[in-house]
Amino acid sequence: MHLTIMEKSTVEIFDEKYRVVAVESQCLVIRGVRSGRVLTIMNPDPETPLTLADYPPGKLIALSDPSAAPLN
Repeated sequence: MHLTIMEKSTVEIFDEKYRVVAVESQCLVIRGVRSGRVLTIMNPDPETPLTLADYPPGKLIALSDPSAAPLN
């Protein structure tokens, strides 16, 4: 299977672990443990804010691919 650069980059995002750098109510800033890549994730649900209790700085997290989730 041939992956375009965009597809390959997307796959690599989900293959890495990240550390939380900062959290605000509507965004989460994380840094890749291996790559050092910094990502800002926007909260898709403004009625459920992101909190320091859920995402303390330094917490190790993994991202999941929403396109891999089963359809309802």
